[in-house]
Amino acid sequence: MFTKTQTWKGSWSLIATIGSLIAIVSFIYLYSFPLSPSSLAFFSARQVQDSCNPINGSTGGTHPQPILNLDTRFPADSHKAVVYRGAPWKSEIGRWLSGCDSIAELVSIVETIGGKACKSDCSGQGICNQELGECRCFHGFLGEGCTEKLEMKCNRTGTPEFPYGSWIVSICPTYCDTTRAMCFCGEGTKYPNRPVAETCGFQVNKPSEPGGAKWTDWAKADLDNILTTNSSKPGWCNVDPKEAYANTVKFKEECDCKYDGISGRFCEIPVLSVCINQCSGRGGCRGGFCQCKDGWYGPDCSIPSVFSSVQEWPQWLRPSTVDIPDNSHLTKALLGIKATVKKKRPLIYVYDLPPEFNSHLIEGRHFKFECVNRIYDNLNATVWTEQLYGSQMALLESMLASPYRTLNGDEADYFFVPVLDSCIITRADDAPHLSMEEHMGLRSSLTLDFYKKAYDHIVEQYPFWNRSSGRDHIWSFSWDEGACYAPKEIWNSMMLAHWGNTNSKHNHSTSAYWLDNWDAIPSSSRGNHPCYDPEKDLVLPAWKRPDPDSLRLKFWTRSLKDRKKLFYFNGNLGPAYEKGRPETTYSMGIRQKLAEEFGSTPDMKGKLGRQHADDVIVTPVRSDHYYKDLSSSVFCGVLPGDGWSGRMEDSVLHGCIPVVIQDGIFLPYENVLNYQSFAVRISEDEIPNLIKILRGFNETELEFMLENVKRIWQRFLYRDSILLEAERQKTTFGHVEDWAVEFLRLTEDDVFSTFIQVLHYKLHHDPWRQKVSYLKKEYGVPKDCLK
Repeated sequence: MFTKTQTWKGSWSLIATIGSLIAIVSFIYLYSFPLSPSSLAFFSARQVQDSCNPINGSTGGTHPQPILNLDTRFPADSHKAVVYRGAPWKSEIGRWLSGCDSIAELVSIVETIGGKACKSDCSGQGICNQELGECRCFHGFLGEGCTEKLEMKCNRTGTPEFPYGSWIVSICPTYCDTTRAMCFCGEGTKYPNRPVAETCGFQVNKPSEPGGAKWTDWAKADLDNILTTNSSKPGWCNVDPKEAYANTVKFKEECDCKYDGISGRFCEIPVLSVCINQCSGRGGCRGGFCQCKDGWYGPDCSIPSVFSSVQEWPQWLRPSTVDIPDNSHLTKALLGIKATVKKKRPLIYVYDLPPEFNSHLIEGRHFKFECVNRIYDNLNATVWTEQLYGSQMALLESMLASPYRTLNGDEADYFFVPVLDSCIITRADDAPHLSMEEHMGLRSSLTLDFYKKAYDHIVEQYPFWNRSSGRDHIWSFSWDEGACYAPKEIWNSMMLAHWGNTNSKHNHSTSAYWLDNWDAIPSSSRGNHPCYDPEKDLVLPAWKRPDPDSLRLKFWTRSLKDRKKLFYFNGNLGPAYEKGRPETTYSMGIRQKLAEEFGSTPDMKGKLGRQHADDVIVTPVRSDHYYKDLSSSVFCGVLPGDGWSGRMEDSVLHGCIPVVIQDGIFLPYENVLNYQSFAVRISEDEIPNLIKILRGFNETELEFMLENVKRIWQRFLYRDSILLEAERQKTTFGHVEDWAVEFLRLTEDDVFSTFIQVLHYKLHHDPWRQKVSYLKKEYGVPKDCLK
């Protein structure tokens, strides 16, 4: 006994070592294996459910928030929903938001304002990221100091069959500007700087059959219609706009002006290009790339450096306490200053990626409507587009201007990686700096490679990924099938998409458009993940053009008695109809099944649907009153196209009860909002019983759902981004556009507000964060070890 006691008394260091090993083993076990309900037994179920106590200090207070009996205070209704700020949420989420979201306290965040210099100040051909001291070079330039010039050809190498080469962008028969890969008239013409669009420069042949389309012969240039100086029919490069507008000369109709930053039939009017947040008023938009003023950087010039004026800092950095003298005393030797700002969580750090992932994709586009939510007319007034993919830019703009943004990655709750894949969707086959030759011709494979390169960049340049294996990172996927082809390296992260396919039924690529098919992507790149995981991901609404007429008429408020049609769906119904998509796989066959049963327009055989009814509209014929038709219907169909479509947004924005027919596929917010309160789900097998099911709802239930649609419709609008543009226009021109007047009257939570609320809830309820919080509390595990 004595010997043993003496041995233990002399080995306290060994005891400490063993204790440490036990703690480390416990940590490794917790971190290495998936959490199960039993593995979370060390958490009080009541605390997790009813507490406003923070994970990662989310309330920011010095004293913990009290345990609240949220179940009692915020009971669920008969549809299992708890309403928070007008929206019916799933009960556990709505209950926590109701009790805890509004009492989140301000926290003091120390923001570092960078001052690192870049080589040669980027030679005037780029913007210096003064956090990293790295140049972000303009399109056509590269290198550490943007001193190298990139030559981007308009044409590929010619062949006997195609002497001008196969088509890239301009497939140019005249002068190619290799810094932009754009075709211009060139010297010797009256208007040498006038662009030559691709079909303008080549012979266009008449349709081969009646009613067919014209076709372009890419082997034969049409120089006569470009360069001739004939006074009655001059070539495109010599047409005087005044004479053309006066109809005194004729010219080739295939010649047009489709480029951003110029307007008029002949590209004779310079207008604003589209840039992210229009450079925040702190720079000029250089064809899509922000050329920031001295002292500012970032993709929208919103990040101040030590050489900026504190008085001009953006709202998300004000008011702040700065612990340095006035910036007139700053020198270039100063690498950074500290500013303390009061903010509410969740805090989001937005990576300033190299421009190849965002600004270059906007700057280099050859059709101004591609991948953006707005363009500018001859008077520089905003013209909103119908581009469904414009939501990605709208979300990014809101995030960059948000009070939830932080430059302090150590304090950030989330990290957003701004890859604008929406521009790859629309530009992959016409961008000079993009090539699908190494990707089997698939845009899906090209996009996966883009995300993998972005991942490589942030892992190499920043410390934040490794602390969570990417669990606190957010990526946005605009593609028709969502994040199906996200590289395996980033799948731990949160994916924002418009397509929530869990692959529980449709477990392969569902796109009928072969460029987007991802089945051929090897698992060594993609992994074996689904397209969507409702436990961590979120489906966001698509972009819908702001329509002041719809707002003035308040279509979403129409009552049940004003909705005369029972069910409405207007869209492509597949190969059975004239001009229908020829692929049987289009819409996974769902639209075709609906048309077979309820088609209200004869197909090419003259047949209507088997159960055609007067108050049921299922038609491919484009309506001149589409919005009015939606608002005159009780139920509206939400069916896929080539993956997601914008039909859910159409339904909700016009007060129509959505009828979702797509098995195993989540719609916007469906994993957080209580869909039973405002929507109907019909399985694909139940399509023949659709009308019977819909007629089975009584008036009370219909009124209840219609009322909830009215309450949530603004959550399907990118109102915040729209009002940012309204403020920019007001600052520039001193007046408010009609669309802005209508949007300023809206006050309910929009897409971005909803997104922030979801992030705040996840911040408190994510099992990984709970695990980290527990380890830090029980074992004092240093932050740097939590990887």
